[in-house]
Amino acid sequence: MREETLVCGEGCSRLDLFLTARTQLTRSAVKKLIEEGHVRLNGAPVKAGQPVRAGDVVDYEVPPPQPIAAHAEDIPLDIVYEDADIAVINKPQGMTVHAGNGNTEGTLVNALLFRLDRLSGINGAIRPGIVHRIDKDTSGLLVVAKNDRAHLSLSAQISEKTCRREYLALLEGNPREDAGHIVTQIGRDPSDRLKMAVLPAGKGRRAETDYFVEERFARNALVRFRLQTGRTHQIRVHAKYMGHPVVGDPVYGYKKQRFALAGQLLHACRLELTHPATGERMTFTAPLPDYFERVLETVRREI
Repeated sequence: MREETLVCGEGCSRLDLFLTARTQLTRSAVKKLIEEGHVRLNGAPVKAGQPVRAGDVVDYEVPPPQPIAAHAEDIPLDIVYEDADIAVINKPQGMTVHAGNGNTEGTLVNALLFRLDRLSGINGAIRPGIVHRIDKDTSGLLVVAKNDRAHLSLSAQISEKTCRREYLALLEGNPREDAGHIVTQIGRDPSDRLKMAVLPAGKGRRAETDYFVEERFARNALVRFRLQTGRTHQIRVHAKYMGHPVVGDPVYGYKKQRFALAGQLLHACRLELTHPATGERMTFTAPLPDYFERVLETVRREI
């Protein structure tokens, strides 16, 4: 158990925000520590939104990593890059990142445990090495941490928006503008808790996405999205909010789809990060999957 003590300076507001800013922990990790009783303010238990003031003393503990419980499976994996600290994976459509909702086999984690010599333990037994996720039916790049130092560095880069993630999506219709910046609040859909939705101000969490139209067609547009935050289903929700949902999206897209697809045409095509050990700025790219290219060929022929 690692124990630390911090003293609040001027300009402090909420405990969870203070800890997130002063440590390399993500906001969700801080919230979990508070909920599990690992954080004390001036010696007393606290809640995540508790205000803090100059001179307050915050003690927190980081429990040791849980033993990895997921089992290794010999599943083919496209490893774009690997060294002693990180691995960059080109995840196929249809693969879940980690176990959940009764799905314990065939995940990226199962494959990683077989292919890699080690993984970070910060996210515990279910999500070893997983720094960020992409949806099951979204393809493309994500980075995996092979040790805890790398995990903390990558998490901090995502939080500080220095880890840049770009996606290509085929949208229904054509956006009016060639580029734009979307800012909304995203949270659970009040009418369907399995979905996310744009919520009124003051609810949900801030979500920011930049978009750039790469190519226009008669009935569709190929659009590049750049994440500024990483909310669940963010691009898919923002595409729907634009009035141009992702083609093939079974949740946020049109009920009647023109193409026989296994999921949305959304691909994490570019990943830029700073290497946790060397400090080198690195950029990785992944080409569009064949099924995505085939649909593009079709819409390019439409008049």
